[in-house]
Amino acid sequence: TLCIGCAKCMRECPVKAIVVKEKKARIAENCVQCGICIRVCPEKAVSLSAQAEGTVKCDHCPVQCEIHPGSTGACLRYRNEAGLLARNRPLETQASVAARAHMAAPAQSAALKSPLITAVGAGTNYPCCRPAPHIVSDTVDGVDVVTVVTEAPLSYSGVKVKIDTNFYIGEEGAKVLRNNQVVGMVDTEEYGSKMLSIGGANLLTGESGFGVARTIVDFANGEEVTLKVENGARLVLKLGEKPVINGVRDDKMRVGCGSATIGLFAPLFKEAVDKGLIAEAIILDHHVVGLFSEHLAGAEVGMAFSGIVPNARRSTRGRYFGEHGKGWGGTHIERAENAVASVDLSLCPVGARILVTETTGRMAGLLEVQADGSVREVEMSDAVRALVKRIEDSCEDASVSVIYTGGTGGSARGGVTRNPIGLTRAVHQGKVNMTVAGSPAFVLPGGGINFMVDVAKAVPHAFTWVPTPATVAPVEYTMRLEDYRELGGHMEAVKSVAELKRNVE
Repeated sequence: TLCIGCAKCMRECPVKAIVVKEKKARIAENCVQCGICIRVCPEKAVSLSAQAEGTVKCDHCPVQCEIHPGSTGACLRYRNEAGLLARNRPLETQASVAARAHMAAPAQSAALKSPLITAVGAGTNYPCCRPAPHIVSDTVDGVDVVTVVTEAPLSYSGVKVKIDTNFYIGEEGAKVLRNNQVVGMVDTEEYGSKMLSIGGANLLTGESGFGVARTIVDFANGEEVTLKVENGARLVLKLGEKPVINGVRDDKMRVGCGSATIGLFAPLFKEAVDKGLIAEAIILDHHVVGLFSEHLAGAEVGMAFSGIVPNARRSTRGRYFGEHGKGWGGTHIERAENAVASVDLSLCPVGARILVTETTGRMAGLLEVQADGSVREVEMSDAVRALVKRIEDSCEDASVSVIYTGGTGGSARGGVTRNPIGLTRAVHQGKVNMTVAGSPAFVLPGGGINFMVDVAKAVPHAFTWVPTPATVAPVEYTMRLEDYRELGGHMEAVKSVAELKRNVE
């Protein structure tokens, strides 16, 4: 009776089991009980009844679909085939992948793995119709090799800054400022890390372009950089160092989200339950909060739901969505007591103890259930502390990593060959090995030469900038001499490595 006919449930249903007509949702027999319709209904007008006989429960993810005979689960991977779960497609072998030629990259000769020289210190020839500053050849493992180098000014450039931390830094999309100038934004989070996107052509050509160029280069060269996230944290970041967030140096990267931590340490939590040390564990995390007794990993080791509900939004069994904040695990919870939303005393006895910790194990507390259903913090025993220490010791050290990104256009290709589209194709085909300051570059698929490079592996202090503004990246192209000739290379400018050394000396 509450249905308003918005049809959100019908649009979101992965198995098309819902039809909305005349402001009423009708659920078909192929419903798998995934619960999406309940979660998206703005009026809370949807409820699901118990499944009929003949369904098979899929246990390949936390959703646990109930699949009817001949039907498919919500992920469309598994089906009920005569009462047995079956995959909807066969396992792909390496042979089947290799058989598709467009998927298999050509094997690159070992002779091309490293450039003959790096482009650091090479300089730039301008305009782009001139040959690159240095085009050198040598014989490597019996293969005639040529390396073309140039320090390429790139307006299409920036850095991705990866910050290994659980600390809250700001909302995704928030502006990132340096000296009150916008230099980038907060990017989407990656597993256990916050990401910043600094630079890009639009910011480099904007009012703060010079400051943006300096910031990109400072990061790429390993300098310390201080940033402020709009409505967020103050960051002090340096390549290879621990991040400093709002004046606190972070030292640990989470071992996994709250659910993953439950899965990884379920046997240890169960051992603590069997010894009477704890009755429940809540693992706080700003993405997924884990509840041990309800989690499938808890069931795997013999646990039953304790009746304790964490202070988070339920996703699936034992998995809850955390809320971002400055508290434990990057959540809004700042004290152990706040981690518990409710206690069902019909399931959970008075005196039961609840371990609350974050995914790094640095913050932890032990709660005791009171007669009125509330909880209060009590002192942790050495045995419980040792359990938390096991989580902490499984975490990696926090660090700052920097990926330089760029796109090589006319000035970075014209000096290499008279056939720029040929060079682009050869790079994508693996005939040309592209490196930046001696470090392997990952070339993005699709058109153009868009690349990413880990600056920690590059020659130190290899990057600079010019006040057009643009950043300057030392780019190397290494290939067979015969391929260079076929690409329309500047053969008249080729010198041997020995000749180059004599000229330099």
